[in-house]
Amino acid sequence: MAPSAEYRVDSDGVAIITLSNPPVNALHPAVLKGLFESLKRAHADNRVKAVVVTGSGKNFSAGFDINQFQQQSGGGGIDGNINDAICQVLEGGPKPTVAAIQGVALGGGLEVAMGCNARVAAPGCKLGLPELQLGIIPGFGGTQRLPRLVGLQQAIQMMLTSGPIGDKAGLKAGLLDAVVPREQLLGVAKQRALDIAAGRLPRLLSLQRTDRLEPYGEAMAIIDFARAQAAKRARHLRHPQLCLDAIQEGVAYGGAAGLKKEGESFAAAAALDTHKALVHIFFATRSTKKVAGVTDAGSKPRKVARVAVLGGGLMGSGIATALLLAGVEVLLKEVNQQFLDSGLARIRSNLASRVKKGRMSQAAADAAMAKVTGTLDYSAFGSVDMVIEAVIEDIGLKQRIFADLEASCAPHAILATNTSTIDIELVGAKLKPATRERVVGAHFFSPAHVMPLLEIVRTRHTSKQVLLDTLELSGAIKKTPVVVGNCTGFAVNRVFFPYTMAACLLMDCGVNPYQIDAAIAGGFGMPMGPFRLSDLVGSDIGLHVGKNFVDSFPQRVYVSSIFPLLVEAKRLGEKSGSGFYKYDAKRRTSPDPAVEPFVKRSIESAG
Repeated sequence: MAPSAEYRVDSDGVAIITLSNPPVNALHPAVLKGLFESLKRAHADNRVKAVVVTGSGKNFSAGFDINQFQQQSGGGGIDGNINDAICQVLEGGPKPTVAAIQGVALGGGLEVAMGCNARVAAPGCKLGLPELQLGIIPGFGGTQRLPRLVGLQQAIQMMLTSGPIGDKAGLKAGLLDAVVPREQLLGVAKQRALDIAAGRLPRLLSLQRTDRLEPYGEAMAIIDFARAQAAKRARHLRHPQLCLDAIQEGVAYGGAAGLKKEGESFAAAAALDTHKALVHIFFATRSTKKVAGVTDAGSKPRKVARVAVLGGGLMGSGIATALLLAGVEVLLKEVNQQFLDSGLARIRSNLASRVKKGRMSQAAADAAMAKVTGTLDYSAFGSVDMVIEAVIEDIGLKQRIFADLEASCAPHAILATNTSTIDIELVGAKLKPATRERVVGAHFFSPAHVMPLLEIVRTRHTSKQVLLDTLELSGAIKKTPVVVGNCTGFAVNRVFFPYTMAACLLMDCGVNPYQIDAAIAGGFGMPMGPFRLSDLVGSDIGLHVGKNFVDSFPQRVYVSSIFPLLVEAKRLGEKSGSGFYKYDAKRRTSPDPAVEPFVKRSIESAG
């Protein structure tokens, strides 16, 4: 079905305009054209008293059609003509308009809804302006109307974080005028539109409202604080500041001036390399879920309902947490009761942190914790659909574990290793040929319940069904899967290790490691530099993992003495309180003069 906006007039004199571009009614140019033509038609139709705008199917609209950003030059063809049409025929035309919102109203979809004179929604809807995730800013008036509907502080938070709100929060904030059962949505929206047309309810133009805006002095202070926070959290990024420029212009000089500034700021953001890169990431991230010969082979993924995790350390407990948050039952195995208790405590702490940050309720955390069972043996492994091994990077140990798994697990169970560098073929080398088909790499990144990437490593034996099932699980636990081939280091560490080696080479040539970190974190915008990252991971882990890389690619590596020296001195990083940096009780870092002798010795050994 071609993208369109469908038009009809009901017997009560309400014109219904339905945005239609399944499945989420993205605002393709044809949909926008149909919307504005239908509005003009309604305003000219003597039968029509008022207008309701809604979406087909389960959603109002997920926003502007992102494919246009790839097909057209910067900004996808968005220009001031769209804002003019919203002001003239949607918000300010002869007849009142009401948005009937179901499902999602995001980005341009919410901006269209805010351009209406009122908004009625069904329970479960999501409302937000996530444009900054694509390196642009709201371009259909969102920088002006949202602050006037919900207040400046909440509007800025919604835009800068790209976080949506639900129907209850939307009603409380003033973004919605009513929330009604789904089956009553259209009827209530029509009645509200008729009440506005008859003068029984006021007709409000969001762009002209000021009753929800904070006093000018307070508003400027809010914007200044937001600028400082954005500069701190989004270093080197211009588009958050451009968004605030448009907001500030509207607060200072009115909605019309703000719209003009929004257009200028949108164009400036759309011209940035940031926008092009984030659009690329958007599509690339979604394409990783499609693997030729696997996801298109006609097979259906099997449900992974119960997973055993071997190892309750930082990585294993993080993997278990990610599974529990998705409602997957977890069997956590450790080698002794002390380690098992520690692993369960880490999971509990991970969940408690989410409760503290308001990301889940205590009841939800308790329910998640109830889904994990601890064990010291393999007796219950026959009931699991998948095993994820997360023990230390020791080939012999992993081979012994996988032999135990072969004997203990059901013949359908997926046997996954979380190794970050070891050749997966070596891990499964001693297994029966039929078992090797069930072996796959599932490389999480620490902290595993937070970091979005999951590297899925296929060997020459891994079956398509196992890959399909692992991809399905990655979606369930909200990870971005990347299926890669099998070799030492896979894809991510094949990139990461040369980065670390280059930093060590520079240090061994006499460059101060703190200057290197400052350049990477300050100049290049990485969250932290390579030496601070080493402290986070642990120099012992880096040394142990790096050995696999050195053994596999001896002609491609630079071997520095700094990590063996630090490990020998038990300067392991954060977990020992000192590494390249020293750490206080709150994990705050500061340069440590005590590391200088180790750096000097490393330089001397490099010659």
